[in-house]
Amino acid sequence: MSLTLLHSASAHCARFDAIRDRIAPGVSLTHEVRKAWLTAAQGGMSTALAEDIQAWVGAQSHPVLCTCTTIGAVAEAAGAVRIDRPLMDAAAKIGGPYVLAFCLDSTRAASEALLREAVGADAEIHLLSLTKHWALFEKGDLSGFEAAMAASINEAAPSEGCVVLAQASMAGAAELLQDLPAPVLSSPELALRAALDRLWSTTP
Repeated sequence: MSLTLLHSASAHCARFDAIRDRIAPGVSLTHEVRKAWLTAAQGGMSTALAEDIQAWVGAQSHPVLCTCTTIGAVAEAAGAVRIDRPLMDAAAKIGGPYVLAFCLDSTRAASEALLREAVGADAEIHLLSLTKHWALFEKGDLSGFEAAMAASINEAAPSEGCVVLAQASMAGAAELLQDLPAPVLSSPELALRAALDRLWSTTP
């Protein structure tokens, strides 16, 4: 059994392989990294780019998990599992108030819209921009990136509700914030489990 993962950064491959090894070692993961799609989408999703993404998703022979928040909605429209949808559903089960942390402005609107879809238009949502830390991720300083995010989130964390990390690249910060009174939710394992559920439901 196989899943295809669409990434916008190669750093995600090892993280998802590690989760797979723990929860579904018999499943094969194929990683496709399209950094250029994220770069292009940060300037706005063009018709041509959306068509390229959807054509690629539609051509895959295995279920697809799109791990990039910025292009997730477009990939989902073509049939992929969108990485942040299981995340937002999990947040809704916990309840608010919600702190939605993000590191790319291009993900903010899509993440907020999806969270509101899950928790209701009147829910209390606080946006926490961590864009100042993104340069660390781009330089490959993952430990510095995670530590910087954790410090910023620690200052803004609510005493109840939950913190939602909008991007898969932010998941490492959750491991540094386990002592907060409100849980910190990240997307990779939730999304991979959702993709596995789809795989198993469609495999004879």
